[in-house]
Amino acid sequence: MQLNNKFLKILMFFIRKLFLQTSSFFIAKNKSIYIKAVRWLLGVILFFAALLSAIEINFLWLFGDSPSISQIMHPQPNIASEVYSEDGALLGKYFYENRIPVHYSEISPMLIKTLVATEDERFYKHFGIDLYGSISALYDVFRGNPRGASTITQQLVKNLYKTRDKEKNGLLGKIPLFKVFIIKTKEMMNAFKLELIFDKKDIVTLYLNTVDFGNNAFGIKTAAKAYFNTTPQNLRPEHCALLVGLLKATTTYNPVVNRKRARNRRNVVLHQMKTHGIISSSDYDSLCKLPLGLQLHFEKVSDGKAFYFRQALIEHLKPWMKENNYDIYSDGLKIYTTVNSRMQQFAEDAVSAKMKYLQAIFNEHWRGLNPWVDSKDKEIEGFVDMIMRQSWEYKNIVNKYQDKPDSIEVYINKKNKRVLFSWGGAVDSVISLKDAVDYNLRFLHAGFVAIDPQNGMVRAWVGGIDYSFFKFDHVMQSKRQPGSTFKAFVYTAAIDNGYAPCDSLSDQPVLIKYTENGLPKSWAPHNADWNFSEQKVTLKYAFARSLNSVSVQIAQKIGWKKVIEYAKKMGIESPIDTVPSVCLGVSDVSLFELVTAYCPLVNGGERVKPILVTKIKDRFGKTIAEFSAEKEKILSDETAFLMQRLLLGTMTEPLGTTQALYSFDLFRYNTDIGGKTGTSSNHSDGWFVGVTPRLVAGAWVGGEERCIHFRTSVLGEGCKTALPIFGLFMEKTLADSTLSYFHAKFNEKMKTLREYTCTTKHIPSDSSLMNMIKDYEL
Repeated sequence: MQLNNKFLKILMFFIRKLFLQTSSFFIAKNKSIYIKAVRWLLGVILFFAALLSAIEINFLWLFGDSPSISQIMHPQPNIASEVYSEDGALLGKYFYENRIPVHYSEISPMLIKTLVATEDERFYKHFGIDLYGSISALYDVFRGNPRGASTITQQLVKNLYKTRDKEKNGLLGKIPLFKVFIIKTKEMMNAFKLELIFDKKDIVTLYLNTVDFGNNAFGIKTAAKAYFNTTPQNLRPEHCALLVGLLKATTTYNPVVNRKRARNRRNVVLHQMKTHGIISSSDYDSLCKLPLGLQLHFEKVSDGKAFYFRQALIEHLKPWMKENNYDIYSDGLKIYTTVNSRMQQFAEDAVSAKMKYLQAIFNEHWRGLNPWVDSKDKEIEGFVDMIMRQSWEYKNIVNKYQDKPDSIEVYINKKNKRVLFSWGGAVDSVISLKDAVDYNLRFLHAGFVAIDPQNGMVRAWVGGIDYSFFKFDHVMQSKRQPGSTFKAFVYTAAIDNGYAPCDSLSDQPVLIKYTENGLPKSWAPHNADWNFSEQKVTLKYAFARSLNSVSVQIAQKIGWKKVIEYAKKMGIESPIDTVPSVCLGVSDVSLFELVTAYCPLVNGGERVKPILVTKIKDRFGKTIAEFSAEKEKILSDETAFLMQRLLLGTMTEPLGTTQALYSFDLFRYNTDIGGKTGTSSNHSDGWFVGVTPRLVAGAWVGGEERCIHFRTSVLGEGCKTALPIFGLFMEKTLADSTLSYFHAKFNEKMKTLREYTCTTKHIPSDSSLMNMIKDYEL
């Protein structure tokens, strides 16, 4: 876009007019009459010049703001930002107005001709202000047939600079007559400026990129896809007619709800096209008979993939946006993320498959009973009411009827149309708020996240079972007790402070005495199966079996504060209670920080701060930001290596808690796999963190509230609920030939004396493996 020569032409036109007027003045016989006329004319000119100047500068805030010269020269309509996966797939968009601009060459010439013929016949002859059209429109107003007279350029000004918004009208804009005058004057003035700066191609392109086609379809690219699933370049004549016809009134001629009106309006535009020679008479006759031929797809911000991730992405980018003054919903950014679209789909499929299956078991487990119970497995009275009162819908009702308690009771029990989640698909229902809360509370939920520990890139993120119905993100927002997955930090602290995997401790009852708030207390933990072997076992075996008795002894020997220190150092950021039971994972953490904290064990001892984005480009394609993970060496190579042996040992030691992974097809890809299970008290939370050399992935499963859970370990342990999600995800990831990067084995070169003084290994036989698979498929 560049300044054209229109300004010089206009200037010469006014100079010529002034010369002729002056000449007439001097040759006139009656000079006094002409002097008065000239004075009157100059007065009028000066008055309007002063008025236009006052409007331009918003004198005394009477007229409202006008766009600056910079805004005129560099128009920036709201443009949707696009989010791309690491492998180039479009994950979705952020927008206030769903608009993606196109170039002039990408627009059908027929569409442009149709637009001009219908909206502004003299578009190529005026300078933004069509005096003939304005006078004609004014004449029609007096005849009782009011119509618009705005040129395409004036309409562009209206759309681009929101000249009709209240805040743009000033104090005088509150007076109806003045309001119309101010608006029209501003649009004419700024249309003239646009015509001085840009040529007609630029203006018509900017107009088609800016205009609202209804149904949240802004700009011609979005509209072409939304209504006809095509591109602006491939629009057919009847498509052009319908889209241009919509511009007169997007609500009146909305083809979704007013098909008859939309078709009639389309045919009016087709007639204009025939009149102006854009189509032939025979084409007109045949096109008028066609149906609308809609292929509707109206995008929402929630459309696309990985929506939990995209919501987390907004929070992740907020500091950067604030610092650099960007709005992700309007600045047309291209955001290139770390998520792999295929792995994201595998993760979503794994969560859906396991949770659908698990929900059926949960429903059967609680058949005829409510699943919200206290520590003694007794139903919690009034629980649904308590949860309902925390909802935004209930709070809105209370705010509206705060002085009418009877009305509140009526409205929370009033049945309304609602769409409810089910694993068989969305269900249309008529149900009260209270019953809807009761219905939703019965679902189990899940979270899953996978991170590449070598570079900190988040590869997959599933925050829940369905974002459309459950917005809460169980990867980042939710914090629950991690149970035995926390033991990785206990053993890391021990090994980094001189202990070895082959050191032995007795699997026996332990009594811990301590003081809290000055009062003496004692604590006697038990193992998951309530049994103690009363024998010495290696740390490697104890970790694989997740023996609480040994974990507590380790924590007692190295100190609770040392355990907390290592958990914090490795990536746990949530507060951790300084209590003896800290070693058993009693302090709440998020799944995201838990998986992050496992990364140093896999990548050679480096704490890594995960990243969600690699780079960002602006609307012009210029790279404005690039990101890489921050790393810090926090563990020795030897400690990391030995912890890798412990994590792999959960698969090879007798009765290791991770051996359920043998029921998945994971072990023909020359890839090391290990992990750690975890289950909180009362089986409220099931956890699993799986590790490979190039991937750390964690899953959590539980009720929306802690009191909603399975009642037995047979069903509620992390190895039964969360581990299968990892297994299903890894099956597809390892089998995908495009993801062979994730096939890898840990570095075997670091042989240490502390590891190889014990070599116990146990891989289930075929018969025991089949029994185990049956057990996990209960």
